[in-house]
Amino acid sequence: MIDAVGNPQSLLLLGGTSDIALAIAQRYLTEQPLKVVLAARPSERRKLAAEKLRGAGATVSEVDFDAKDTGSHPKVLDQIFADGDIDVSVVAFGLLGDAEEVWQDHAKAVELATVNYTAAVSVGVALADKLKQQAHGQIIALSSVAGERVRRSNFLYGSTKAGFDGFYLGLGEALAPSGVTVTVVRPGQVKTKMTEGMGKAPLEQTAEQVAEIAVDAARKGKDLVWAPAAFRPVMSILRHVPRPIFRKLPL
Repeated sequence: MIDAVGNPQSLLLLGGTSDIALAIAQRYLTEQPLKVVLAARPSERRKLAAEKLRGAGATVSEVDFDAKDTGSHPKVLDQIFADGDIDVSVVAFGLLGDAEEVWQDHAKAVELATVNYTAAVSVGVALADKLKQQAHGQIIALSSVAGERVRRSNFLYGSTKAGFDGFYLGLGEALAPSGVTVTVVRPGQVKTKMTEGMGKAPLEQTAEQVAEIAVDAARKGKDLVWAPAAFRPVMSILRHVPRPIFRKLPL
């Protein structure tokens, strides 16, 4: 169970090699030891992540999880929850891709849409079923400001995040009567392995900074938070810019 100050005893990372997901785990571990389930494809990176978390005081189990294999998701969640309740679940997997390549390559476009949206819905529905049964828990869903108003420069990625964002906000409302909360986190560009090689962006954050914001918002039971907070007024303005002008902005 989550204690009075918002510290969980168990944590599930769906996308267990995500820099932000691991930073969230590290943030919780600064308060107390906990059980962490790393759900990701088998890899050296997953192995190293597990070792690092164990060194920080976590009891870690590794579970094979492939976002694209949506048919396997209910069984993966069955396996995870068979070992006990999960207090906080982090949905953190995703693809970025080359913005100009993905909309012109059918296979890559479908892959990105499958991982970023279809798979996120798949695990969200399976996860919701488990959390309703245990009648408590939190979901931290890592979205993006790219989904608030989709830009030409990365419209395929942005469109998947718009769908992701809408689904998890709605899921939070649907789960509220069950005692389960959902916090959607909208970061801008984050300095992680996913964005290696990209130039520095305005309001760029580190994984640790986003994790701090995400954990604080989950503890307070917020349904939506921007990372950093300065994105909220920026995006509020951009949402209302007329499309002919919006096209000309250097975004």
